[in-house]
Amino acid sequence: MALRIGYVPEHFAAPLLKLAASEWGRKNIELVSQPSGTGQMLTSLDPADQKIDVAVALTEGLITGIARGRTDYKLVGSYVRTSLNWAIITGTNAAADRYQTIADLRGSPVGVSRLGSGSQLMASVLALREGWVDEQGHVIPLNFVVNNDFKTLRDGVNQAAGHETGFFMWEWFTTKPYQDSGEVRFIGSIPTPWPSWTIAASTSVLAGERLEVLRAFLTELDSHIRAFANPTTRADRSLHRFIEEVHQYKPEDIEQWAAGVRWAGEETPNPDGIESDAATLKTNTSTMSADMIRHTLHVLGEAGVLDRKEWEIQPFVASETTKLI
Repeated sequence: MALRIGYVPEHFAAPLLKLAASEWGRKNIELVSQPSGTGQMLTSLDPADQKIDVAVALTEGLITGIARGRTDYKLVGSYVRTSLNWAIITGTNAAADRYQTIADLRGSPVGVSRLGSGSQLMASVLALREGWVDEQGHVIPLNFVVNNDFKTLRDGVNQAAGHETGFFMWEWFTTKPYQDSGEVRFIGSIPTPWPSWTIAASTSVLAGERLEVLRAFLTELDSHIRAFANPTTRADRSLHRFIEEVHQYKPEDIEQWAAGVRWAGEETPNPDGIESDAATLKTNTSTMSADMIRHTLHVLGEAGVLDRKEWEIQPFVASETTKLI
């Protein structure tokens, strides 16, 4: 049985698409599109109705799920070592005119795809950054409206009945075509204060006969990352051309996005101004930075998503496949 890999059909998935099209990939994996993002993948990993075996998903969502008691999956490796830039998005109709700055959004309903999704968790991180806190310094609870998918999120900020929200957050370049068309309006942005994408696997795979396939998948993915993203493919622009062919983004948008993204295991140095702990710079698809996990848990605690406490790191990571560095 092929290993079912959950992924978001966005530009970050390029090495996965390359792997799935390879001879090894056609025999051993099946890509399962999860367009609603990390919240959808957490549901798809649930043993009650499991649809995927592996999730390539947002770091904050995967870590929060385990911290809140999920034991049906573990972190197995790193995927993208740079931040994800979240656009802060409002509507373009008259009702949204009152939102001109991020400060104007305080207290307004927040559209999220699903509970536990990156769109929800990063809204709390935004509240922390903006100082939307009480006298004790705790982030004031936000009013979340679950809108399930990207289209309904866009409708919500334009005050569609039953989905009304002041803003939502989504990856900048995925959303930019809708800003360019005038459907939505960007009011700011916030980068994740941690590497953006991580790989997780279900405990059923980790404890079963497909463990060796999982190990092979992580090795093959590392090879395809290094082949797709490296100084040569950036210089000859084959990386950029692939993204343009698959996603039809504007060349200038691809240029800006590619300049800021680095996959785990990629040999290209981080861009100027983007910092990572020393271990994160060395991660690949079978290793993770313990300091990164601690930092993510700390920030989520400060943002009111998780308890503020010292966490044991080992329970988050699959010892069968993955080394903490």
